[in-house]
Amino acid sequence: FWGKHNVMHLSTRSPLIVSAPGFKPGKTCDRLVEFVDVYPTLTALAGIPTPKAVEGRSLVPLLKNPLAKWDGYAITQVLRPADDRLAEPVMGRSIRTERWRYSDWGEGKHGIELYDHHADPMEFNNLALKPDAEAKAVMHRLRKLLEKKASGKVPTTPFNPKRL
Repeated sequence: FWGKHNVMHLSTRSPLIVSAPGFKPGKTCDRLVEFVDVYPTLTALAGIPTPKAVEGRSLVPLLKNPLAKWDGYAITQVLRPADDRLAEPVMGRSIRTERWRYSDWGEGKHGIELYDHHADPMEFNNLALKPDAEAKAVMHRLRKLLEKKASGKVPTTPFNPKRL
């Protein structure tokens, strides 16, 4: 359950430490960012343009003010190997906002999950099992955003399932 073949908060969260000239060390920021934000941050700090094809956005506003308004989210994808519970590999994908985490497995064919991090930061209560109107609306909104950003399909390129 707590292994790295899942999209749960405790398995996917990674600290990011940034040290840059002109910024005081020791500030912490609880905003959601992604590793794809590192490159645009470096180009901004270096004063060079970020190529248009680069995903992510500069974290300089958060370096200047860790409490700045930020509408960030984080996408996670994990390919679960076939095992005694799964007949075939299944892609898990997840989107985490400040309040919510929505996840689906095999584009929902193998399960969906929704957690409210304000009420359930350890992700024990899957609201997708018996969703109320608010949960249904949140799942619909986050699923649409997730579908734009991450495929739920298993890769067609060769991979070694024993290495997953």
